[in-house]
Amino acid sequence: MELVEEEEALISELKRQLEDEDLTPEQKLSLLNHGLDKALNSVAVQTNSSALTRVKSQLYHSGVLSHCVLAFSLPPSRLRGSWSAAATLAYLTSSCCVGVEPGSRSEAFQKLFLPSVVVGLLSLASRLMSRAECASLFRKVMDSVGWLLSAHPQLTTQVLSSVHYEQIQMCDDAAVSLRCIQLWIQTGTASRDFFSGLSEDSVLLLLNEAVGQLAFNSFSAVGGASVRLMLLMASQLGLRLQPLLLSFKGLDSLLSKDWKGRGFDQDVDKLIALVQSGADIRTPSEFQESDDVCVLQASRERVRAACLIQAAWRSYRTRRRVKSLSRAVSALQRRYRARRRQQQQQKEAQQWEEELRYQVCLRRQRARREFHQKQRRLLQLLPPEQVQTYLQECERRAAVVIQSFWRGFRERRRYSSTLRIPLRESQRQQQAARRLQRAVRRFLEKRRSARAPPLSPLWIGQEGLTDSRRAELKQQVEEYITVHRMPRPFPPSRQQTRRLSRARRVPSPPEPAMPTMPLCRPAGCPGGGRWESRLKRQATPTWRRGWRRSWEGFT
Repeated sequence: MELVEEEEALISELKRQLEDEDLTPEQKLSLLNHGLDKALNSVAVQTNSSALTRVKSQLYHSGVLSHCVLAFSLPPSRLRGSWSAAATLAYLTSSCCVGVEPGSRSEAFQKLFLPSVVVGLLSLASRLMSRAECASLFRKVMDSVGWLLSAHPQLTTQVLSSVHYEQIQMCDDAAVSLRCIQLWIQTGTASRDFFSGLSEDSVLLLLNEAVGQLAFNSFSAVGGASVRLMLLMASQLGLRLQPLLLSFKGLDSLLSKDWKGRGFDQDVDKLIALVQSGADIRTPSEFQESDDVCVLQASRERVRAACLIQAAWRSYRTRRRVKSLSRAVSALQRRYRARRRQQQQQKEAQQWEEELRYQVCLRRQRARREFHQKQRRLLQLLPPEQVQTYLQECERRAAVVIQSFWRGFRERRRYSSTLRIPLRESQRQQQAARRLQRAVRRFLEKRRSARAPPLSPLWIGQEGLTDSRRAELKQQVEEYITVHRMPRPFPPSRQQTRRLSRARRVPSPPEPAMPTMPLCRPAGCPGGGRWESRLKRQATPTWRRGWRRSWEGFT
């Protein structure tokens, strides 16, 4: 009783934790795996087999297994990163569904719950199939489906008609196809009357799958598994299988042409003998007279349609793969040619650099040789007593050049190691001091300008010129003129007069020509003085005489 109460408490606690809405899918999967594993392990150590059945029934009646089915139906985006936990949950769920006693809910368990579990497992398997890193998890889920089918053979039709199982069958991976065939082989081997309990439609669907793999698959492992499946079905079904094999025309020729010499010739010969023996026992006319002729014709049409669809799909996929392969090959060729062109250019550039370096070395050697020859010729021209002096002078100059280069290198190194950092630091300090002084002066100027009273405009408060002030200014001007009297000016010259007339805009008359008159008085002319003054007046221009009068009147 204590163990039973402990089991019920454990399942109740698990159910209460699962009803929490704040759980994420990862947390729910982890909780389900941990709870189911703990519940099954608690009764696995007991010798009584009814304890395990009781725990599984409690898990079903409490609704914990329903939470497992809901976890399988989650979208792939929410199961990302939890594929291993989902596969483990699938294995535990299938184990819990085997050996359950639903009691009064037996019909709901058989017609609703188990099909939903199968759909969830196949959905998970179809999602794991497309992931290369989940191959072992896919095998684990398919083993769970096989374990469930061995305990509940009535689910075979549900599996074969499932959309997810059809997606798995359409996969081109040989490992997936082999796993599907091995599922039925393992299920039929575990239960000796598995295939005998199936309906005609289920058996025909299994035959369609096996024959389709033989017709469209070229892998030896898949073909051998298909042949073994058909032989296993023949051993369990007996004479029921032979009329169904006759619906596949040319099966014996297909086996003899394509699958001989693959390592399982004995199984192929047995299957060929079985097909041919069925053809000898029954004829197509007997099938037409039986009641199953409609079923056979429908199955033939379905097989033919499936073959056509598969052939069209495979041809389309092959054409697409060839097309993408041509693009990939062209891209690879383009990259290879570009890479080879780049390597050729680098090689040519390296050769050109090496040739240039070699030419530079040759020219330097030639120049050095010519310099030594020229120096030797110059030494030959020198007197013998001056040769030693010349060589010493050359050595001295060379030593001076070497010493200058060494001192320059040493000073630069010393400057870089000792003086550069202090100079930079001093420059930084001076710049910072100037910046601070500029900021302080600006601040002080703003504060002085803020404290100073505002200046009024110059025109505000000024009065006009009064009469007393005007008389005072006039008296000051007269006193200044009296003290600073200018001397009498000289008469202006002709140029000054012209400028004056132009300033007054008075046009100056043209200067008359000097009359050609005798300079001496004519004979018999009285009044010699009057004659001379008259001559002078005639010789002087009119405008000049008028100016002279005006000047004399001014003075």
